[in-house]
Amino acid sequence: MAKGHGKIVGGKPILPVMASIVAIYLTTGMALPTLPLHLHDELHQSTFVIGAIAGLQFASALVSRIWAGTYTDRNGPKSTVLIGLGLSALGGSLYLLSLAFLGIPSLSMGILALSRVFLGGGECFAIIGGQTWAFALYGSGNAGKAIAHMGTALYLALAVGAPVGSLGYETFGFASLGVATLVLPCFALFLILPLATVQPPRQAGGSPWPVVRAVLLPGLGLSFASLGYGAMTTFSVLYFTERGWQPAWLAFTIFATAFILARLLLGGLGDRMGGARVSQIFATVQVVGLCLMALAPAAVLGFLGAAVTGLGYSLVYPALGIEAVRRVSEENRGLAIGTYTAFFDLTLGFLSPLLGLLASLSSLGSVFLFSATLTAGTVWVSARLLTR
Repeated sequence: MAKGHGKIVGGKPILPVMASIVAIYLTTGMALPTLPLHLHDELHQSTFVIGAIAGLQFASALVSRIWAGTYTDRNGPKSTVLIGLGLSALGGSLYLLSLAFLGIPSLSMGILALSRVFLGGGECFAIIGGQTWAFALYGSGNAGKAIAHMGTALYLALAVGAPVGSLGYETFGFASLGVATLVLPCFALFLILPLATVQPPRQAGGSPWPVVRAVLLPGLGLSFASLGYGAMTTFSVLYFTERGWQPAWLAFTIFATAFILARLLLGGLGDRMGGARVSQIFATVQVVGLCLMALAPAAVLGFLGAAVTGLGYSLVYPALGIEAVRRVSEENRGLAIGTYTAFFDLTLGFLSPLLGLLASLSSLGSVFLFSATLTAGTVWVSARLLTR
């Protein structure tokens, strides 16, 4: 039974585990406004290149998911989280190194691309290890609540990170992001090291493909909905800046705040109503929010669209996550959540550059309209899950 918001679960500390997720995603949130502006203003890159560099983190995480999930099931979540924090700190050091080669833009961009690869792997190991740790601490029957609470820590960090990143960039430049991305994961390492790990109930083994097949349909639903998240993280700042809606960083902060409030108030809804039903309702809300952003004639409606999008996306991930983990045995939950989350990375790693291309050929608003169209596919997937 959780006390408070997960500070102690079953007599075991969960707060340091959440702190590791906060460290990773605070720096990710700081990069949301900072990295596109750095690439655009200082390295003079196109929206397509910006989307490609941003998407590298998700592509890297994608290829790491099954590996990280299998590693967690075999070795326990603690070592997985430690690996994730170490990789993230390495990514931060490469951010700083790239600044030494601003006079050679191609080399600076190459180092930035490599940093995004390490950050993607670090994020992957940290979140899968942390989520699997939360499953064990919260107990069976509370998978939705475990996902929701870890996600709340994640998006709270993103919401805080966006304005902090903007302020740091305006005051100290891109170096502020590099320093934070190096220091914060190192600090979280010292919080995690004293903790005893939670081992799986049995030794996992066998082929991963039955787990992959079991997670396929919920993962497809997540993939459709996640493009809206990709549009928000990569292009919302540029879109609101283009429209003259200031402060532009507030769009993502409003998105994340609505997301967090919904998670705090409704985090256990999927455990009570069923994941498929909840994902169907909230994916529909997300479609409405994305359409409102794309078609808004004024700033107030644009910011409202960001809030509605955050509300809609808030419970899609945990609701479909319930559908994913309940289809596998307990000793394969790390692999299941890793495979499920891989669909998120598959969408952002490969479609984020295409969103940038769409923006170049059409407009930034078309990015959000296209994302709304694909999110409607999540509503269809949820209906299929309800019939099974």
